[in-house]
Amino acid sequence: MATMTRMKLKANDRCWCGSGGKYKRCHGDQRALDLAPVELGTVSPPRPVPDTIARPDYVTNGVVGTSRAPQIHDADSLARHRHACAVAAEVLIRTGEHVAVGVTTDELDAIAHDIYVELGAYPSDLHYKGYTKSICTSVNGVICHGIPDDRPLADGDIVNIDVTAYIDGMHGDTSATFHAGTPVPAIAGLVDTTREATLRGIAAIRPFDRLQLIAEAIEPFAASRGYSVIREYGGHGIGATFHADPHVSHHIDRFDDVIVVPGMTFTIEPMLTSGRPTFHQAADGWTEHADDNRPSAQFEHTVLVTDSGAEILTVTASGESAAGTLDSLA
Repeated sequence: MATMTRMKLKANDRCWCGSGGKYKRCHGDQRALDLAPVELGTVSPPRPVPDTIARPDYVTNGVVGTSRAPQIHDADSLARHRHACAVAAEVLIRTGEHVAVGVTTDELDAIAHDIYVELGAYPSDLHYKGYTKSICTSVNGVICHGIPDDRPLADGDIVNIDVTAYIDGMHGDTSATFHAGTPVPAIAGLVDTTREATLRGIAAIRPFDRLQLIAEAIEPFAASRGYSVIREYGGHGIGATFHADPHVSHHIDRFDDVIVVPGMTFTIEPMLTSGRPTFHQAADGWTEHADDNRPSAQFEHTVLVTDSGAEILTVTASGESAAGTLDSLA
């Protein structure tokens, strides 16, 4: 980890963007990154899902009891998983189109909910371990698991929308961070870096090789731009089970000896912060706030390990994704 510390961009270093200016006067501008805490608003009741739409077991019996074994597919289960992931990608894209100044995150939840239902999918978040909304919406300094409420988005805000769709017995999980109104350059740098870090992690996957290749692609890249990786949260195996093994770390962990194999599916979802990588949980039992209120961003894809690398599953039938594709790294 000493190498990681030396690689971290400092305030007086030249900014990574190529402007020639100091990082602290450019994408590390403290004035732009010092945000007021996000105040929790009023949360509306859960939205109903038609009885004709199949639910995960934990919704019907209240128990999250499916096996945590790594999700490794045969041809049939992979086809069903592709469908769930494509649905999640469409929900995310269409919901993200409504992010704007003055729109509340509860309105975004209502939009996403209606799209899930239109596509015949159940919102996996809804009633998972007591969660009462259909998506997570994490604004500005909220690291993750923000609950949609009646707070309207302000000009310059960012919001991560996290979507998981359950259909055909499979969960598809994806997220992206969106700008409301005019992007703040220093915050836009964080968002762009987080998207690229996610794609770099996916591109690093090799069959029969270490899962840690993902972290080795993400953490040094984030540090080179002055950002920190949240260590306490990571990706997870996914398929018939919402959260399964392996845990996918986005920080370098020399004790992580997991090997990935073809047919395995899991999420890659790094959370980067422009401040200290410490946070606390709000009284609602879900919302994770950055201790210093500095903005945080996240992108997420569900990926399949192939015979030659990895394939992003959370794209629409036409190949679109709000979280980006590997082609954008070229």
